[in-house]
Amino acid sequence: MKKFVFAFIGLFVATLSYAQIEGKWKTIDDQTGKAKSIVEITKKPNGKYYGKVVQLLIKPENPNCTGCKDDRKNKPIQGMEVIRDMQKEGNEFTGGTITDPKTGKTYKCNITRNGDKLDVRGYMGFSLIGRTQTWHAVK
Repeated sequence: MKKFVFAFIGLFVATLSYAQIEGKWKTIDDQTGKAKSIVEITKKPNGKYYGKVVQLLIKPENPNCTGCKDDRKNKPIQGMEVIRDMQKEGNEFTGGTITDPKTGKTYKCNITRNGDKLDVRGYMGFSLIGRTQTWHAVK
């Protein structure tokens, strides 16, 4: 009976952590396939999730976001909040935005977790028109 209880508790905890996105994630460059940066996602007191670049693995041509049009304009990419206002809805995180610091463009965003990977989808208008990146958990 004890084994059953421990197995149930372990499965319950694993299920809860499976749908979480908090932690550090390695982003991958679309063109080269190489690791580009480390983004740390945290939950703020307002219950929403935010992600900021904590480390650049590839030095960009310009270390600042010159294309950004909001409070991030001309700010350093390292330390920049690139994910804002994400909300958990079931096993998906939606309702927020993601900013590409290379271009300064901001997109609507959906994030789903698949084991040690995040599928991060940025899009304009409809979710069908966009692109998905896979980020990897940093251990």
